[in-house]
Amino acid sequence: MPVICVTGATSGIGKAVVDRFVKEGWQVIAAGRRRERLEALEAQYPGKVLGMPLDVRNREAVSEAFASLPSDYAEIDVLVNSAGLALGLEPAQECSLDDWDTMIDTNIKGLTYCTRTVLPGMVERKRGHIVNIGSIAGTYAYPGSNVYGATKGFVLQFSRALRCDLHGTGVRVTNVEPGLLETEFSNVRFKGDDAKADSVYEGTEPLRPEDLADVVWWVSTRPAHVNVCEIEVMPTVQSLASSRVYKK
Repeated sequence: MPVICVTGATSGIGKAVVDRFVKEGWQVIAAGRRRERLEALEAQYPGKVLGMPLDVRNREAVSEAFASLPSDYAEIDVLVNSAGLALGLEPAQECSLDDWDTMIDTNIKGLTYCTRTVLPGMVERKRGHIVNIGSIAGTYAYPGSNVYGATKGFVLQFSRALRCDLHGTGVRVTNVEPGLLETEFSNVRFKGDDAKADSVYEGTEPLRPEDLADVVWWVSTRPAHVNVCEIEVMPTVQSLASSRVYKK
């Protein structure tokens, strides 16, 4: 039975990916910081989901968590790097350096720690798939995107570089780049200001986490000789520059 590991599995895209792959018959490792949500997933899907409490920013914890996986979960076929966040929307000259550090530690360092830990086994088995959840912010800058957009630009280039390094190994890499998406993302960005978060989506029809789970499922289940390298997904109300959203 194939095994998928999903970071950031307790909410948003990560949670939707867990739900989709369980329903498709996969074994799922759900990694995240919120233990109570991991326990809820295990209870919802007994014998199908293994909760892995993990802060991807902690390099030693990442290594120990993957090393301690039980044998029936140890050979990971797909790693979905979904853990990530944005903090603040202020211009660069006004931003919090602590927020910048958190985004860099999570969106860049955490993603690289998990990838580097899982890759050797995939290369040895000559199969596997790294699916990185990037963002159109990694391609299209907008006011206030500064470090968040830069971290997603890193994810884009890191994904491309992985493809080069893994040439001939049979291991695939995909960067999934969503646009406007309604999750806890904006609540986190605006630090619990629900009214401000809701205003982002008011009058629009944004993507849903399930839409991205469909995309992750599709790219992960192409024949072994097919690698979907990059896929950009926006709601119909959004075009080109990430700040261009049609509101009714």
